[in-house]
Amino acid sequence: MQRVTITLDDDLMQELDALIETRGDQNRSEAIRDLVRTGLKEATRNAKGDEPCIGVLSYVYDHAARDLARRLTNSFHHHHDLTIASLHVHLDTENCLEVGILKGSMNEVQHFSDHITAERSVRHGSVQIIPLQGGEV
Repeated sequence: MQRVTITLDDDLMQELDALIETRGDQNRSEAIRDLVRTGLKEATRNAKGDEPCIGVLSYVYDHAARDLARRLTNSFHHHHDLTIASLHVHLDTENCLEVGILKGSMNEVQHFSDHITAERSVRHGSVQIIPLQGGEV
């Protein structure tokens, strides 16, 4: 292991300590290593935007929101070339969970995911991007 010294302003240090407490990290070094790994994954994804990937898009939305379910369905139909499969779950009387499995370039999958999660009344949206080795599944 390498020892690295960094300087953080007080506000950022408070945010880091709050995150450590919330996540239950053992110490600051462990938390910073996890954050660096996450940042490196993000940087790699941005640098390799045209490389093929699988995306797992998950989001919760208010099924009663005006026209939202139709707009979401239409978005998936308009991007049928990216969509491999989807799952719809009724969480309660107001909320539905959708999980979409996507396949395409990292840029396409990220752009489509951003479009879906930006819809009004879509909550808790996120995408997990999994690079494909050699371009094939």
